[in-house]
Formats: sequence, C-alpha cells, structure tokens
Amino acid sequence: MEVDIVDLDCDNLKDAPEWGSYPFSCKYCIYWEFPEERIDPLKESKESLFERKLCWLRSTIKEFGICGKIAYANNRPAGYAEYAPPKLIPNSYGYKSGPPSDDAVFISCLFIPNREFRGLGLGSQILRCIIDELKRRRVKAVETFARRGSPENPSGPLEFYLKNGFKILRDDPEFPLVRLELF
Repeated sequence: MEVDIVDLDCDNLKDAPEWGSYPFSCKYCIYWEFPEERIDPLKESKESLFERKLCWLRSTIKEFGICGKIAYANNRPAGYAEYAPPKLIPNSYGYKSGPPSDDAVFISCLFIPNREFRGLGLGSQILRCIIDELKRRRVKAVETFARRGSPENPSGPLEFYLKNGFKILRDDPEFPLVRLELF
C-alpha cells in the first residue's frame, strides 16, 4: 500500500474521507469548533457545514499554522486528523476529564473511517507526522480525549494512544484525557 500524508489546507479539505452516516465526513463535522451550535442533520446542508469548517480552518491556519493531516492510501483519502491549541477547539473544554492543558496541542480528530484501512498502521503514521511536526514547532505536549472501548470514535480509541506512548492524564470511564510529552 502506498501512503502519502499531507498537511490539511483549504484546498484539500474537500478530500477528507467520507462514510455512510452523519456527519458523513470530518469535513462536515463542526462539533469541536462550534459547540454552541446543535446541528440538525435534516435541516443543515453539507455545503453549509463545509463552509463553516473551511472558515474555521482558514482562521486556525492564520493564527496557529498547520492544524491537520489527510492520509491517502493508494491515492484514495483514507485518514484525517485535526489539531490545534485548545482555545481554538472550544468543545475541548466541555469534557469531564478536561480541560486540556494550556501547554499542549489538542487532537480533536484522528480517524480512519473505512475498516479496509484500519489495522494497517495508517493511524500511527498520521500520529507520527503530527508529533514530528509539533516537535519542530517546539510544542511541549499533545493531548486528546481517547475513547474507551470503541474504535468508531473520531478522536481515536484509548488503546491506540497508549500503544503510541500516551499516558492517562485524567481518567474517565468513557473519555480519559491522554497526554504525550514532546519535550
């Protein structure tokens, strides 16, 4: 399998992998960015959601820089990741095991939606690209809310993060906050 992991930008956001149920793709998901908005999938168009996501992406790139990755496997979009300082991902403050630390970058999404691409190390490759980039930028740590017992959660399963060197910072029965020290 040929893998290419690229920085997320305003041109390739449209390539984010898709799947069959709401929100259908990370490119339409504004859960982390706009927690005050409760989306009714029957009333909200994909185009409207995409435009709001694109607006967030532009603003975040301007303030923080690179804030995501897209993985292509054999030239097909296969994985997506999104990350930024917690202040740029407002819903990161709403979890019982939170909030994320001010000295960390928060991964809001690291997802391989299609089962055919899972278990091949693609998620670990994306994570390694994120970690390498954040180290170059002298970021102290990276954190996320990992999901216990479910590989279907877009932030990623707890076992994945523990296998990749993260430690539980604050435990929770469903979404513990995990952290990896970079320096």
